[in-house]
Amino acid sequence: MSLKVFRDAVHGDMEFSPADMTVLDTPEIQRMRGIRQLGTAHLVYPSANHTRFDHTLGTSHMAKRTLNAIEANSDFRFGEEERRLVSLSALCHDVTHIPFGHTIEDERRLFPRHDTPQRIRSVVGRGELGKTLRQLGCEKEILALLGARRLFGDLKPYLRELISGTICADLLDYLARDSLFCGLAQRYDARIFRYFRIVDDHLVLTTSKDGLLREDALSEVIALLRLRYTLSERVYFHHAKVSSGAMVSKLVEIGLRHGLTLDDLFWQRDDSLLPMLRQRFGHDDELDRVATRLERRRLYKRCFVLTRRIGAERQQRLIEQFHEDHRRRQEAERLLEDAAGLESGDAIVYCPAAGMALKEADIPVLVDTHTVVELSSLRLPEIDVLLDKHRDLWKFYVFVAPERLDRLDRVAHAAEEFFGFQNELGGLRSGQTFFQF
Repeated sequence: MSLKVFRDAVHGDMEFSPADMTVLDTPEIQRMRGIRQLGTAHLVYPSANHTRFDHTLGTSHMAKRTLNAIEANSDFRFGEEERRLVSLSALCHDVTHIPFGHTIEDERRLFPRHDTPQRIRSVVGRGELGKTLRQLGCEKEILALLGARRLFGDLKPYLRELISGTICADLLDYLARDSLFCGLAQRYDARIFRYFRIVDDHLVLTTSKDGLLREDALSEVIALLRLRYTLSERVYFHHAKVSSGAMVSKLVEIGLRHGLTLDDLFWQRDDSLLPMLRQRFGHDDELDRVATRLERRRLYKRCFVLTRRIGAERQQRLIEQFHEDHRRRQEAERLLEDAAGLESGDAIVYCPAAGMALKEADIPVLVDTHTVVELSSLRLPEIDVLLDKHRDLWKFYVFVAPERLDRLDRVAHAAEEFFGFQNELGGLRSGQTFFQF
């Protein structure tokens, strides 16, 4: 059987082997055609309808491109089995995702992350996908490269890092894909592939030549980080995307109260999630109200905002209580609704995770003939600025249903009273700042 060629809007022609196609044809991989890569971002950027299946193909393609680049850049050579495992791992790397997974799992903490070892084993090691990988003789190896078990035998760290390292095939595909389909003009330069090397069994970027730092290499890496920051600022943490994602999570939270489980969500697609929730829990008036608003794109509006200006200690306390504990978050929503005379489901509290780290700044770089360090340790002004700006994207929100905008000031004042901070959203009345929750 010859190579299969797919034409991709981002990378052009992409080739896949018979083994690749056998994995791609499993129902677990095919289900990703129905899961958008960016969750609710299409409600802000209408063309952002690309899927996790598209991204899966692109990640495998970029992994192979990186392998070829490393061999072209150096005397290092990969074995055929290594190439096969890297491609298949790339095809499986996102298979554990549920619809709107990042919002439900990472932003709202309703379920464990998609990439926990237990979750990976439950999907990759079972069903048609698990059976296929066993027939190909590589199930244990794929589980190891995806982080579900320790590396063993001849498996080297660089094989895992090619798929899920700090700057890896996953990142190189989604930066290009998300930028294109959100209509952003920025892209990283293909010159970045010239700098990949394998050093002491690890994937690194070489930023030196003849013992001296290469400014051109540093510029390419910084440009890639700048694109990562731009996507975070304009897409991933856009306030309307955050609002719509919080509405989806609210619906899932309501379902959890009625017995919804993670297993119920795995085989759902983006377009089947709301109908499933309505069918099973349509008797719940709160769910009906929130679902109807989301279906009609009547997104909740910001009425209360906090930023890093509150200080690191207070920020961490908010995170512990309202990001990590969804029951405490629900309690806060009920108190705000009661204080402002709203119905259940009319207010949503959103608290992002700690750090907002730009982890790609920790890429290992070769700075001279033998020395490998993390890029962030070089203390380059451009990197430090990007890291600080990325941390500034942290925002704590209280959202209000669009039909309740006449109560916006009342909710904002109640939020100030409850959370103990002055509202940073301009145009709304603010009271005294104190700390009591």
